[in-house]
Amino acid sequence: MDQVILLNDNTVVRAKVIAVRTSSRMVDGISKALLIEQLKRKLRSGQIVKFAYLKKDGSIRIAFGTTNPDFIADKVCGWGESRERYANTAYYDLESGGWRSFRWENLIAVY
Repeated sequence: MDQVILLNDNTVVRAKVIAVRTSSRMVDGISKALLIEQLKRKLRSGQIVKFAYLKKDGSIRIAFGTTNPDFIADKVCGWGESRERYANTAYYDLESGGWRSFRWENLIAVY
């Protein structure tokens, strides 16, 4: 039996960026892009999400974050550019009490 995965435009763009940045196959980019979609759904859902990514200095960061509009409404100034434009995902870090972001290809796991 064949399986079919439908990708939206954002996922395809993320997959291409990841494949180029990591010099890997498109299928590797797709799997990482799907993981990002899963994370973004959870972040928006109101849950506190635990996830891991590779920091710029090479260390692994275990983060607890959200982008739930009810929680972050007073923490958004509204004049900045979306991190998506720079192939990053932004989240509100509940441990440090501030905005953080990571490059798409550096996402390791969503718990």
